[in-house]
Amino acid sequence: MVGILKDRILSIKDRISESARKSGRDPSDVILVAVTKTRTLDEILEAAHTGEISVFGENRVQEGEGKIISWPRELDVRWHLIGHLQRNKARKALDLFKCIQSVDSTRLAELINRMSEERGIPMDIFLEINTSGEASKFGFLPMEAESACLEILEKYPFLKINGLMTIGPLSNDEMLVRSSFSQLRELKEKLEISSGRRISELSMGMSGDYEWAIEEGSTMVRIGSALFGPRIYDRD
Repeated sequence: MVGILKDRILSIKDRISESARKSGRDPSDVILVAVTKTRTLDEILEAAHTGEISVFGENRVQEGEGKIISWPRELDVRWHLIGHLQRNKARKALDLFKCIQSVDSTRLAELINRMSEERGIPMDIFLEINTSGEASKFGFLPMEAESACLEILEKYPFLKINGLMTIGPLSNDEMLVRSSFSQLRELKEKLEISSGRRISELSMGMSGDYEWAIEEGSTMVRIGSALFGPRIYDRD
């Protein structure tokens, strides 16, 4: 299985490299995040043992907890929370994850900051932006993101805004999907000017649209099914 998985990873990395070069960028600027939703610990360990992936993204705190606690210490990887974070799971999320990519309200930001201050450890976060405008998605609307970002930078010193994250629309319309991604890139540039701070990462692009996302400026793509194969939801 390791051989099959490594072949998939290398194929995805080749496509990442091609998309990066199309946009005049260095392929090493794009990080592959392996999405572990519904995946067993053994599957994730196989991916780590290929030596090709060092960042894993989990959607749910509860599901991620067992995997992260059981993770071998000698395998040095980073775990990101990429799914919606409920306030009552925030403290546990801080115990488990190196970065929370799904900060979608100033209320949640205030809570994470307060808990991080109690711990004396700043927390890396991304602001989640709803660039598709779909009601089913979480995130700041683009029009409110600038004021939210500036408020967080001013009020919450134990939060480090390292990136912006979005989920593209569920559509095969290339122009529509690309527009969602280009909005995030333009917002990042705007926020860097207004805040005077560098925002390192643009987390956008998943299994069905990551090549478009990279061509629009993504520095971090979140890949699950294209890497591990179709999800089986009754494993739990």
